[in-house]
Amino acid sequence: MNAKTLLKKYTMVIALVVVFILFAVLTGGKLLLAQNLSNLLLQNAYVLVMACGMLMCILTGGNIDLSVGSTVCLVGAIAAQLLANTNLPAILVIIICLALSVLIGIWQGFWIGNVHIPPFICTLSGMFLFRGLGRAILGSKTISIPNVDGTNSKTFLDIFASYITVPGIDGDVKWSAFIVGILVAAGLVAYTAYSRSSKAKKGYKQASALSEFGKIAVIDVLVLYYTWKLAHYKGIPVMALWVIAVVLIYAFITSKTAFGRYFYAVGGNEKATKLSGINTEKVYFMAYTSMSLLAGLSGLLIAARIGSVNGDTGNSFEMDAIGSCFIGGASAYGGSGTVPGIMVGAILLGVINQGMSIIGLDNNWQYVVKGAVLLVAVIFDVVSNHKTGKAG
Repeated sequence: MNAKTLLKKYTMVIALVVVFILFAVLTGGKLLLAQNLSNLLLQNAYVLVMACGMLMCILTGGNIDLSVGSTVCLVGAIAAQLLANTNLPAILVIIICLALSVLIGIWQGFWIGNVHIPPFICTLSGMFLFRGLGRAILGSKTISIPNVDGTNSKTFLDIFASYITVPGIDGDVKWSAFIVGILVAAGLVAYTAYSRSSKAKKGYKQASALSEFGKIAVIDVLVLYYTWKLAHYKGIPVMALWVIAVVLIYAFITSKTAFGRYFYAVGGNEKATKLSGINTEKVYFMAYTSMSLLAGLSGLLIAARIGSVNGDTGNSFEMDAIGSCFIGGASAYGGSGTVPGIMVGAILLGVINQGMSIIGLDNNWQYVVKGAVLLVAVIFDVVSNHKTGKAG
């Protein structure tokens, strides 16, 4: 792999490293504090989750879902009202909210996949519809989720917004977090060695051992550093487990399953995909159903983290999810993009947001910076595709 190819492949990773170092310097090292690194995950959990679903929509041809922020509001509103005003168990409330999210996805998936309503129009209408319903359910008020021991609402908050501690191991320092980091680092090395051995036996061409293990070494150092910082704060947040579960599931679907490849095929050439016998209507249907499910989950995560829901909850969340995908390498034309890539995009946006907040940059200028970053990422994609003859 020559330097030019390497640079193009890891452009956003390099950008993430540069931006992180830049804000670490500009904030006088405050960005590196354990609390801020922990908050970096908590404040961007919803982006990481929704970006996975948004990727599936974008893969089908550059389509997006504009209604996800409103879905977050609607689902969060229902959860808050049920927890504050009923005695329903927290698990049942979660199931009801996720079931509603699936129904929203089925509704939009039907119109987009079966009736062929343009995704932009369908989800734009959903953006207004679900936001209005959410505000009506809230009665234009802010509904708090009571954090009282022994109540269903406390159980709900623990499921999404608590921290993992192990009695006998964790004290002032949450050593369990660092132990998990060590296990993850060792697991990545073992998996890489197993994967290379398996490919070698089958005669597959693969990158050099130095490049692959070098990449894993860098990832391991970052994992160990991050978990070390978490250990010196409150430990591993439960929210991290939800994010990791979603990321792993969608990474597996998109890279290891035939159905996952259908999304790439539809985005690459829908007519040819349909002629090959693939049900493209089902692909669109599943893309928007899964997107709404993840938006609903994000609504629960946000409600638990903040502890309340109002009519503006989820406002502009769709832009963060869309921006993460395009910054992370998803093509504006559809047919290309990876879960690891959009994770880099989401973290990059998160670092920019947190860094600007720490240095006290005016909120108006924060929008300018994020817009500029997104524009640069899309221009890079369009220019790259044009040079390789993929545009148009």
